[in-house]
Amino acid sequence: MDCFYAAVEVKHHPELRGKPLGIGGPPDSRSVLCTASYEARKFGVRSAMPSSQAVRLCPQLILKRPNFELYRRETQAIREIFSRFTSRIEPLSLDEAYLDVTDAPHFDGSATRIAAEIRRLIRAECGLTASAGVAPNKFLAKVASDWRKPDGLFVVRPEEVAAFVKTLPVEKIFGVGRVTAERLHRLGWRTCGDLQLASREHLAEEFGSRGESLYGLARGEDRREVEARSERKSLSVEETFERDLPTLEEGLRALPELYADWERRMTRAKAFDRLRGFVVKIKFFDFRTTTCEVACAMRPRARDFVELLREAWGRRPVPFRLIGIGARLGGDETSDEAPLQLSFAW
Repeated sequence: MDCFYAAVEVKHHPELRGKPLGIGGPPDSRSVLCTASYEARKFGVRSAMPSSQAVRLCPQLILKRPNFELYRRETQAIREIFSRFTSRIEPLSLDEAYLDVTDAPHFDGSATRIAAEIRRLIRAECGLTASAGVAPNKFLAKVASDWRKPDGLFVVRPEEVAAFVKTLPVEKIFGVGRVTAERLHRLGWRTCGDLQLASREHLAEEFGSRGESLYGLARGEDRREVEARSERKSLSVEETFERDLPTLEEGLRALPELYADWERRMTRAKAFDRLRGFVVKIKFFDFRTTTCEVACAMRPRARDFVELLREAWGRRPVPFRLIGIGARLGGDETSDEAPLQLSFAW
């Protein structure tokens, strides 16, 4: 979706249309932006930027706190549209998903026409715009979905793959972050075309088991299937405080609200029957973290998290900026669904 959270806010608050909008907390907090409207991006404002920096770049920026319940409702409506065309849907987040339409009967099996129709329905029924990429695999479809944002559609046909990937920056390769990209640059590889000149052996020497993946992705090859059922492995909530908390007692006062939020989410996700353990995380003033975990299939009480928090803080009794609590979840052993091959990403 295009600037999804901001677009949803504009949909429900039309007076915000055409104005620079950021979704995040106030600038005098530690909040970072979830997203920013295209009007705000013209000033250099972007996702994951601290609110304070965003306001400096764009003094007229309107900041709204995120309303995730509203965003989830909009996502459900969009996924219902997806389900009219295929059951092979792999959500990546609230605003992005892969769809496999290999066997879809609609439009004579044309993935391009299906993508165009889905985009039309999202606009007509949800009042939002979406960008789509159509390609033979996940990697290429994800890249293609970003190619003509906002409100665009881009297709990479099988016979076009070699030419398309040749000039792609290595930063576009699935799983290549800043550190790996810098290392690739130092080795003289800035595009997928550059990387294609490296042998499997050389990539294995430099990157170990990851070398084989880089070898294939640089050529536009991606064997990952669409996982139509992506089962949650954990569920957690956390709070970042506006100031560092110097004592354990101040952190304990935040636990009841965190626990209530976590319990609501676990209930909504029907996840208590898959509980395998629970965990507490602390992030200290210097961004170092520690976690404390207990393996247990029984539903933890609030006081169980209190004891874990005491133990975690006791390892390093210094000021901290964040507390998180969560659960480790086991698999649903009754499931018989298998991953499925991708043709189309949203």
